[in-house]
Amino acid sequence: RSASLIAGRCRTRSLIDLPWHRGDPLTMEPAIDTSPVSAKHDDRAIAWRHRARAGLHTTHTVGRAAGCLQGNLAIVPESLARDFLMYCHRNPKPCPLIGVGDAGDVALPELGADIDIRRDVPAYRVFREGFPVETTVDLVNHWRDDLVAFVLGCSFSFEDALADAGIPVRHVDAGRNVPMYRTSLQTRRAGPFAGPLVVTLRAFSPADAIRAIVLSERFRLAHGAPVHIGDPRQIGIDELAKPDFGDSPVIEDGDILVFWACGVTPQNAVLRAKLPFCITHKPGHMLVTDVDEFAETPFIETL
Repeated sequence: RSASLIAGRCRTRSLIDLPWHRGDPLTMEPAIDTSPVSAKHDDRAIAWRHRARAGLHTTHTVGRAAGCLQGNLAIVPESLARDFLMYCHRNPKPCPLIGVGDAGDVALPELGADIDIRRDVPAYRVFREGFPVETTVDLVNHWRDDLVAFVLGCSFSFEDALADAGIPVRHVDAGRNVPMYRTSLQTRRAGPFAGPLVVTLRAFSPADAIRAIVLSERFRLAHGAPVHIGDPRQIGIDELAKPDFGDSPVIEDGDILVFWACGVTPQNAVLRAKLPFCITHKPGHMLVTDVDEFAETPFIETL
């Protein structure tokens, strides 16, 4: 399918108030709420963005704007934007780039009508020297003329497709966040950006695993096909019950373990680089775009 846009489809809080989990800046977050979307809500992508902008939606975006691609967010200074762009190009599985803004520009017209990247994500996290300093619902007071926004595809999109196909997504059914793990697999460095590949885990019956693998391949901008199937020790995961991020997995007897590349990978690389200043979305709180979830090559503005 084409990458055409389908518009219409598809209070600041301090980190000191948030629970710390395993001492890692990426995991200093409460578990996300996975309650279903209320039937009274307008489920268009632009409606969810406008709710976030108005401060009316400050929680997760799981299951929001069915049929529309959701995106991870990384915002870095212009002086490091080319290196980060190269990191994404060298690591397309964890970093499926779907949009890049111009320095200082808050619009991303290739991803949706009237996007204001400072206000249209439900929650953001601000970092200095690699450490979190604030969680906020808008970036109006943080925005600078030298900041460049990058949006990368998110696996929430293919989870909707799995559910539509009747394939149980166990962590969603259990009301949990997806489990995420650092692996022993290293990404390709670009400038200061490097680090391990982070993966998400989903467990399925053998028959459903085959269907999930085939279906996910269609979602090239939501990480595509899995990177590993089976024994987690082969990719350096020793404690399956203790993910580095997210919640513990839901695994039933006879399940096959399937691992996909994860959008936390570039966030991890950004934090490891200890940039003087950068911004990401709060985990689970994505930018909801107007891009068709099946898109393969959306228009991307280069730097």
